[in-house]
Amino acid sequence: MTKVKFTYALKRFFPGLEELETSKTSIKEILDEIELLHPGMKGYIVDEQGVMRKHVNIYINETLIKDRIRLTDKVAPDNEVFIMQALSGG
Repeated sequence: MTKVKFTYALKRFFPGLEELETSKTSIKEILDEIELLHPGMKGYIVDEQGVMRKHVNIYINETLIKDRIRLTDKVAPDNEVFIMQALSGG
């Protein structure tokens, strides 16, 4: 199963958010599953058109995903996905 991890910045808005394991095979499918478990969270990651927001990065293992528009990057059962929301400000 693929492990999905989140930065503390996302956990701040979704206190019940924990690392999860999934059998989904693409980033889009994983985000859809996360939305079912934590309604509203997908809106922090993608915009109204489903495109990944500029302040969000998603890694598969240590590699940044390539498809920020359709989120079709594939994941394997032994992969780790890390969803990171960047913080800005002074």
